[in-house]
Amino acid sequence: MTLPLPRPVFDASAASGGFGNLPEWDLRDLYPSPDAAEFSDDVAWLETACADFATRYEGKLATLDAAAMLDCVLAYEKIDIVAGRLMSYAGLRYYQNTMDSERAKFMADAQDRITTFTTPLVFFSLEFNRLDDAHLDGLLAADARLARYRPVFDRMRAMRPHQLSDEMEKFLHDSSVVGASAWNKLFDETMAGLMFEVTGEEEPLNLEATLNLLTDPDRAKREAAARALAAVFDKNIKLFARIHNTLAKEKEIGDRWRKMPSPQYGRHLSNHVEPEVVEALRNAVVAAYPKLSHRYYRLKAKWLGLERLQIWDRNAPLALEAPKLVNWDEATRTVLEAYGAFAPEMADLAKPFFERGWIDAGVKPGKAPGAFAHPTVSTVHPYVMLNYLGKPRDVMTLAHELGHGVHQVLAAGQGELLSSTPLTLAETASVFGEMLTFRKLLDGAKTPAERKTLLAGKVEDMINTVVRQIAFYDFECKLHAARAEGELTPDDINALWMSVQAQSLGDAFEFMDGYETFWAYIPHFVHSPFYVYAYAFGDGLVNALYAVYESGLPDFETKYFDMLKAGGSKHHKDLLAPFGLDASDPTFWDKGLSMIAGFIDELEAMED
Repeated sequence: MTLPLPRPVFDASAASGGFGNLPEWDLRDLYPSPDAAEFSDDVAWLETACADFATRYEGKLATLDAAAMLDCVLAYEKIDIVAGRLMSYAGLRYYQNTMDSERAKFMADAQDRITTFTTPLVFFSLEFNRLDDAHLDGLLAADARLARYRPVFDRMRAMRPHQLSDEMEKFLHDSSVVGASAWNKLFDETMAGLMFEVTGEEEPLNLEATLNLLTDPDRAKREAAARALAAVFDKNIKLFARIHNTLAKEKEIGDRWRKMPSPQYGRHLSNHVEPEVVEALRNAVVAAYPKLSHRYYRLKAKWLGLERLQIWDRNAPLALEAPKLVNWDEATRTVLEAYGAFAPEMADLAKPFFERGWIDAGVKPGKAPGAFAHPTVSTVHPYVMLNYLGKPRDVMTLAHELGHGVHQVLAAGQGELLSSTPLTLAETASVFGEMLTFRKLLDGAKTPAERKTLLAGKVEDMINTVVRQIAFYDFECKLHAARAEGELTPDDINALWMSVQAQSLGDAFEFMDGYETFWAYIPHFVHSPFYVYAYAFGDGLVNALYAVYESGLPDFETKYFDMLKAGGSKHHKDLLAPFGLDASDPTFWDKGLSMIAGFIDELEAMED
């Protein structure tokens, strides 16, 4: 899932008026209303089901035969579905208006109750991991229906060396609502309340509205926005430093108790990806900085007529043609046609999102940040959230999140426990959907200037997805390593941020005073430590995958849909094998990076 980024507070009618009739979520497929009997009935069922599960199975897993173990797994899966449905409804309502105290209370209360109800289930993975390997192999050999859950069991048993006592695991589960999740809420609520006095704007703006100005054609507006961001971040920097210090220390304590070899290791385990594969990705991207970001930004400085770029020029639009706004109907048509040209089935899977209230697109007061696709549970359907402002990049965001949605619909056939895709592969369909849409737009370019604008925009998006995210990953690695040595001051964190920014962006930039605090607003560092490399993984994987598609691999579409339908039931090696790809090959990442370099080559050639 793509995590939310900071969001605007605008008048809804003003925000949607220029873009057509923007859709809103219809959450009734989850529950009719917050006070519906169906919601309270499921809460009551969950409390009883969790207690009954513990009574029936705790201390007895080793005595179960294959049929009884299958019944146990199916009962666990049903509990997972109901708990997920409840929290999806509470969470999505909250995301619609994070400033509504009733919605915030509703979600917090639901989370508290579900955490309490599910604490008795903590024994399951701990006890399952104590089963003898030979005994488990015998159970799986005896029942094919149980054997299909092997990938779930393998991921669970990968945690065996790192699990604590049953009592300690239950304590940690029970106390989670006042640990990291409480700091997450503090961060979210603080960000939601920040307002920025931007020179030239009549009213204060909140975060996403201010960030949006960094892509404005007017350089003075971009500078004013950047300086307003820096001023407010600096005013709140002690709080953000406290949040990061606390979360990094909490993680260090947990990792030490679990004997994790590195702060990143738990993320690699949950992603079902080997540390050396991630290290190969990171090293390949860092080595490519000079031929990617450094080279591109020198070109951009030339286009903008500048000796050096300032940070507010990084996402500046090119002044090659008038800024274009895309209404919602045009955006819908563009993406569906791009999907349909690849495979009609893909467009058919995407259409219900537009027709049945599965997308919330408009910018509204208090609405959660950025864009994401939430899978809810395998028995319902995903929901996509956007903050649509009519820019060409918003069309690409729609294509991206819709790719997630299509992937989640296809993977749902695996059932709840097997449908969830590791983060490294969860970005595959989204980035592929973006690429299909970009290629459609590029093929339709009518002038060299339009083609140049599209290419430059795609290169910037790829740099933001690959270079910027690996720089983020390096920042997190440095932050957690430094925090292990002691408390970090805001200046300490600022210095770590600037060290990776200078390395990744290159000599085309000079950095304004205040940019050193821009780490403060990135939600991924708070919500999902080390998540960010999944974006670069997904982009590199899709670039290699798209090259195979363009080469005319027989039955590519069928193989592609099979990969998405697999969800989390296969390892990345098995999923990529039909395409002749292997992410553990050190040269694999160079293929994807070469695509970005090729686009920059074409842009340079246009200068001649």
